[in-house]
Amino acid sequence: MFKGKVIILIGARQVGKSTLMKHLVGNMNVPVLSLNCDEPEMKEMLDKPNSEDLRLLIGNNKVILIDEAQQVPDIGLTLKRMVDNFPDVQILVTGSSSFDLQNLLNEPLTGRKYEYHLYPISISELYDDKGYLFIKQTLEQRLIYGSYPEVINHPEEAENIILDLINSYLYKDLLALDGLRRPTLINKIVKALAFQVGSEVSFNELAQTVGTDNKTVEKYIDLLEKCFIVFRLEGLSRNMRNELKKAKKFYFWDNGVRNAVIQSFAPVGLRQDMGALWENFFISERLKRNHYSDYRCLTYFWRTTQQQEIDYVEEKDGAFSIFEMKWNPNKSKTKFPDSFLNNYAVNQSVVVTPENYFEFLRP
Repeated sequence: MFKGKVIILIGARQVGKSTLMKHLVGNMNVPVLSLNCDEPEMKEMLDKPNSEDLRLLIGNNKVILIDEAQQVPDIGLTLKRMVDNFPDVQILVTGSSSFDLQNLLNEPLTGRKYEYHLYPISISELYDDKGYLFIKQTLEQRLIYGSYPEVINHPEEAENIILDLINSYLYKDLLALDGLRRPTLINKIVKALAFQVGSEVSFNELAQTVGTDNKTVEKYIDLLEKCFIVFRLEGLSRNMRNELKKAKKFYFWDNGVRNAVIQSFAPVGLRQDMGALWENFFISERLKRNHYSDYRCLTYFWRTTQQQEIDYVEEKDGAFSIFEMKWNPNKSKTKFPDSFLNNYAVNQSVVVTPENYFEFLRP
């Protein structure tokens, strides 16, 4: 705070960005101005204002909180003017879609910003707040309904909350884009990705399934990633001829969103997709853990043309950690492929189960 830089917090809608920012400034005993760019009047006011307009807007406030900044076309230039002309004012910015916000901010705010990413609530945060017994007791709730703050705060209304989230908020930034005129197609693509969690995704096959072309599928999936709905893992291909070089998988940042997309909230004991749910849950939580603890590594999955496979691979400083996710480890023994172990420097090989997963998610 107050180091002459804009503090930017990005993340999906409804993960708690505004709540966090307001909490940060709530006890500072300085005047705060909150501006919501979802409001047309505010959006217009922040679009290319001159220095005098900004002076009148800021007044005597020492903290300016700007919500949903991606709605303003040239917000980067506006923030640059604020920082340059009012160095004693702290500017806090939230944004829910990285494609607009990062494009608009990177050049104007070079050297003038700190940027952070907020995800749905992580397991380690729940542990710090509520303890180990709570996370053990609510694991199945997380697998089915996910970890958005409202879902955790109101578990009895979880299904309605997560359905309202995807219907009211999830695609809001996507559908606001110029040239994106096919919301039905977005729904089809998201649903197809939800059914293919843990499996390789072919843009060709996906295009045929939803009735469009490869380029459109690729464009829409890229936007879904930039709206923090899904993320991808690329296939590791380094040492062996039979490794799949262009393979890719897609996962959801939140299990509840994935299940809401396919309208499936059946309890754990009645599901046929527990392997995919467990894999999605652990990998998304591991990525949150790595990000929040500043653990930088490359992430992949691994597969060969002979169908040898490892669910999740991390590479750091030339050494590899490999993970297989097993919801029910008693069903089959897990043996990591010798071809991988013989070709790569493996530091750690882990079979992740409901009994041991938490030790790999603590910072």
